[in-house]
Amino acid sequence: MRKIVPSELKKRFRHFLLDLDARIDSTLFSSAVGLRELYERYSTFMDRFYVGRWKRWVFIEPLSEMATIGLAGMILMLALAVPAFRETSDDDWLKKSDLAVSFLDRYGNPIGNRGIKHNDSIPLEEFPDHLIKATLATEDRRFYEHFGIDVAGTARALMTNAQAGGVRQGGSSITQQLAKNLFLNNERTIERKVKEAFLAIWLETRLTKNEILKLYLDRAYMGGGTFGVDGAAHFYFNKSARDVNLAEAAMLAGLFKAPTKYAPHINLPAARARANVVLDNLVDAGFMTEGQVFGARRNPASVIDRRDENSPNYYLDYAFDEMRKLVQTFPKSYTERVFVVRTAIDMNVQRAAEATVENQLRQFGRDYHATQAAVVLADLDGGVRAMVGGRDYGASQFNRAVDAMRQPGSSFKPYVYATALMNGFTPTSIVIDGPVCIGNWCPQNYGRSYSGPVNLTTAITRSINVVPVKLSIAMGGKAGPKAGRAKIVETARKMGITAPLIDTPSLPIGSTEVSVLEHAVAYATFPNRGKAVKPHAVLEVRTGMGDLVWRWDRDGKKPTQAIPASVAADMAGMMSHVVDEGTARRARLDGIPAAGKTGTTNAFRDAWFVGYTGNFTMAVWYGNDDYSSTNRMTGGSLPAQTWHDIMVVAHQGVEIRDIPGVGGGKKLPPDALASASASAKPAEINPGPPPVLTRRGANILIRIEKMFDDAAKIAGAPDKTSSNGGKAVAPSMATFPDSFAAATPDEPAAPAPSRKN
Repeated sequence: MRKIVPSELKKRFRHFLLDLDARIDSTLFSSAVGLRELYERYSTFMDRFYVGRWKRWVFIEPLSEMATIGLAGMILMLALAVPAFRETSDDDWLKKSDLAVSFLDRYGNPIGNRGIKHNDSIPLEEFPDHLIKATLATEDRRFYEHFGIDVAGTARALMTNAQAGGVRQGGSSITQQLAKNLFLNNERTIERKVKEAFLAIWLETRLTKNEILKLYLDRAYMGGGTFGVDGAAHFYFNKSARDVNLAEAAMLAGLFKAPTKYAPHINLPAARARANVVLDNLVDAGFMTEGQVFGARRNPASVIDRRDENSPNYYLDYAFDEMRKLVQTFPKSYTERVFVVRTAIDMNVQRAAEATVENQLRQFGRDYHATQAAVVLADLDGGVRAMVGGRDYGASQFNRAVDAMRQPGSSFKPYVYATALMNGFTPTSIVIDGPVCIGNWCPQNYGRSYSGPVNLTTAITRSINVVPVKLSIAMGGKAGPKAGRAKIVETARKMGITAPLIDTPSLPIGSTEVSVLEHAVAYATFPNRGKAVKPHAVLEVRTGMGDLVWRWDRDGKKPTQAIPASVAADMAGMMSHVVDEGTARRARLDGIPAAGKTGTTNAFRDAWFVGYTGNFTMAVWYGNDDYSSTNRMTGGSLPAQTWHDIMVVAHQGVEIRDIPGVGGGKKLPPDALASASASAKPAEINPGPPPVLTRRGANILIRIEKMFDDAAKIAGAPDKTSSNGGKAVAPSMATFPDSFAAATPDEPAAPAPSRKN
C-alpha cells in the first residue's frame, strides 16, 4: 500500500474544493437561466391578459383597489371581532342563565324571581301563532331571511329616522337584541354595537332560527321586573302565554323595545296605543288582514291592577349575579338549578330609598342639572339592605350602584387619613395648609386660599385638599410621594376597594374611580373596629325542596382586620365632626351618632356622601350618565339630605348602637324617633338650588339698575322704591364672592386635575 505524503493530501483537498466551487457556480448559473426562462414564459403568458387604455382604469384598477381594501377590511373586522368573541369564551355561556331563583327578603317574604329554566319553559310550538306573528311583525319581519344582521331593515330604519328627525324605527334584529341580552349591557356605545353585531353572527352559526326566537321570547325584559313573554303574561294578565288572545299578544309584543314606557300596569292608555301599532304592523307585514285584527282593536286587552307592586329590580339583578357566581363554587356533581334565596334586603328601607331618590330628583334635579342617582345601604356585616341603581329600571337596567365607576372626590380622603394615623400621625397632628407641588401639579383649596397650621381633624372637617396631598408626601419619606400613595392604595384594598385605583398625584383627593357598592361597605371598617367585610346580598340558599345548601354566617367570607381598632376609633371621631359642624350638616341625625365624608369632583360632575352609624353604612351618589357637570351640586346638598332621609327610616325600631370613638349609643324613645322622622321631610329641610349669583345674573341686575336710573331721570324725580338716595342699587359681583359658596352645603374644591369636594 502506497503511503500518501502530506503534500499530495493537500493537493487532493484543493482539487476537491475547486470541484465543489465549480459545481456550485454551475448550479447557480443553471438556476438563474431556468428562472429567467420561467419568468419569460410567465410574462409571455400574462401578456395575453394585458388590458390597456380605458379598460384598465374602468375594470382592472377598481378591482385591484377593491381587493386591497377588502383585505384591509377583513383584518380590521377580525380585530374588532376578538373582543366580542371573548364574551363567549365560557363553554357554559347558555346554561349560565339557566338558573331559576326565587328571592325572599330578610324576613322570608317573596320579592321577585330571576332566571329561566328551559326544561320547564313553554316550547316554541306551543306559543300562539298570533303572538309569534306579532313579535316578528314588530321586531324583525325578515328574521328568517337574514344572517343575524338585517342590512335592508337597518337601511330602511336609518332612512325613516332621518326623514322623521328622530328615532322612529330600530335597526337591530332579533338576533342582535338576543346577543345584547345574553352577553352585553345596555350602554349606548359604538363598542357595544360592534360587539352586538359580531355576536349576532356568531349566534346564527351556533343556533337555529327557532332556537334564537325561543331564547328571545324567554329572555327579553318585559317591564314590571318580568323577563320573557310567559312571565309577562302571568304578571299582566294572570294567565300563561299559551292562552293569550290577539289583543293581549299585541300588547306583549309592544313591550320589547320600551317596557317601561308601555308597561300596562303603569300606563294602560299608552300600552293600548302601542298594541294598536302592533296590529297595524301585522296588517302591513301581510301576516293578517284588517278583518282579522278588527276584533282586537274593538276589544283591547285589560290587565291586572298591580300599581302597588314594586319589585327591587336593581337589587334582584345584583343578587342574581352573586348567586350565579356562588353556584360555580358548588361541587361539579351538583346539578340542582332551582333555588330559593333569602337576601339581606329590608323592603321598608328599600322603598324609602327609592322614594327619596325619586322625590329629590323630581323636586331639585332640574335646578341642579342632575338626572341620575345611586344608593347602597348595608349593615355592618356587609349585607346590602337597600340598593338604588338608577332612577328608572325600565328605562335603563344599567346598575349605577354596582357597575358604574365614578370619581369619589373628597369622600376618598378617609383612606388617606387612616393611612396617616397608621404611620405616626394623630388626629391632633399639625400640618401646614400651604402651597405644595408634585412635579408641575399644584393642588388648591376652594377659594384659592390657605389656612396655615391645622390639625388633621380640622382638615377633614373642612375638607382641605392640600393636607391629604402633604400627608401622602410625608408618608413616602425619602422614597418619594409615590411610596406614600402606595400605602394609601394598600389601606383602601384592605378595607374592600377592588377598583383599579390608578396611581396619580391627585389620588389622595379622589381622582381615581370606585363603585358606590364598594365605597359604601368599605366605610363599615370604621364602626367595625377596623374589621373589613365583604358586600353581599345572599344570606341563605335552599333548593326548591327546602334543603339548605349555603348560608352566609357559616360559609361566607369572614371579616378581616384591615386597620387597627384604635385607628378606626380615631377616624370615627374625626369624621363625626364632618356631620356635626363640617360640610355634611344636612346628614345629621337627631339622637343618632353619625360620621361620614362628602365628596364633589372636578366641574361638579359627581356629588357624594358616604357615612355610617353604629348600625349601618351608606353611600349616596348623584350625577349624570354622560359625565356632564351638574349645577354646582355638592356632596353636602342632595347626597347628604338623601342619606339623612333614608337613614331615619332605617333606624326606626332598631337598637341604636354607638360608634367606637364617638359613643352616644342608646335606644331612642318613640317621640325622638318621630321627631327624627319628621325632620326627614323634604318640605322642612329644603336643599334647593345653590345660592350663588352667576355673572349673567349680576349683569341682569345691573341692567335693571340702569333702567331704574333712566326712568327716574325721565320722571324728573328720585325713585322712591329705594331708600338709598332714591336709587335702586343692584348687587355687584363683590356682593357674592366665591367664598360665599364655601358657607353652603359642601366643602372646598380643587381645580383640574385635582378633585374638589
